[in-house]
Amino acid sequence: MKTIQPANRLNTVSEYYFSKKLKEVADMNAKGLDVISLGVGSPDLPPSEATIETLCNSAKQADSHGYQPYVGIPELRRAFADWYKTWYRVDLNPDMEIQPLIGSKEGILHISLAFLNPGDGVLIPNPGYPTYSSVGNLVEARIIPYDLKEENDWQPDFEALEKLDLSNVKLMWVNYPNMPTGAPATQALYQNLVDFGRKHGIIICNDNPYSFILNDNPSSILEIEGAKDICIEMNSLSKSQNMPGWRIAMLASNPQFVQWILKVKSNIDSGQFKPMMLAASKALQAPKSWYDEMNKVYRNRRKIAEHIMEVLGCTFDPKQSGMFLWGKIPAKYENSSELADEILYNARVFITPGFIFGSNGNHFIRISLCCKENKLQEALERIKTL
Repeated sequence: MKTIQPANRLNTVSEYYFSKKLKEVADMNAKGLDVISLGVGSPDLPPSEATIETLCNSAKQADSHGYQPYVGIPELRRAFADWYKTWYRVDLNPDMEIQPLIGSKEGILHISLAFLNPGDGVLIPNPGYPTYSSVGNLVEARIIPYDLKEENDWQPDFEALEKLDLSNVKLMWVNYPNMPTGAPATQALYQNLVDFGRKHGIIICNDNPYSFILNDNPSSILEIEGAKDICIEMNSLSKSQNMPGWRIAMLASNPQFVQWILKVKSNIDSGQFKPMMLAASKALQAPKSWYDEMNKVYRNRRKIAEHIMEVLGCTFDPKQSGMFLWGKIPAKYENSSELADEILYNARVFITPGFIFGSNGNHFIRISLCCKENKLQEALERIKTL
């Protein structure tokens, strides 16, 4: 039989780091080593009780189990529009400027398929979410990394960007509040991004799932005048509403961009489960007290994570927001992988090495706050014995 080969595009990507590393952690746990994972940002807190009740009640209805509209149900689109008006001060037309997504990761693919031809340039942050690069490679775009550096508060260097050949660049991925660095968004940064995109005809895609975590002022790039003309913003309930497994997200932009993305999406999936969309609509109505209680938990966890960083000799910016803590490793370590492996194999604590986010993360590590306080404290005590 003739040997079967996969598509060439698979040569441009590798298995996701966490997919591989969590297998190793699982093997260690199977041997009774009891690894404490401070790696993945999967919220361990539940959604609101009202959200779960809405899901259960709707699932009992006989008419809840059929195919749903590709554009999502009207209740969900209106809830997203109200959410953006309440918290981000942004007016969105729920019928034309919002597209629900089965998670932001799906949105990265659909946006890339809608706008990138093979060979088109896409600007990718370094450090940044690895999926931006992997999806760019899968659609055969030209990956153009741009630096985010500690000395520039992890913001793009626009002078350096202007020196690049931008002639066939179509997209620029940005992510504020930033992951992995925790750098906050500013209105000045958003204005500069909108101006840069308009000047060069580059679509600015802001990935914005962390704006409610340890952050008192949620903001959106769409607050900037004229931003909808050149920007797409993705948002998600995974972090803000503790619903990562539900895969409920959205994107917002001008009607033309939304329609082009829908053209891709409608050929790939068949909509979302109606009870989940109704429950998500309820989750989006959460009052300020909901976010305050969630952040109280994260704030207590953050204190322990900071202590872990200090014991490891790492330095960090206390102004970080989001559900991670990003720290610079001591000079005695050649790279972040060396320190992360030392902690894993000797203290049985899994911490993310920053190199997976790009070369500019090579001397940093990231601690997830998605872990109970008692386990964070236990991780701290184990690390103290190194």
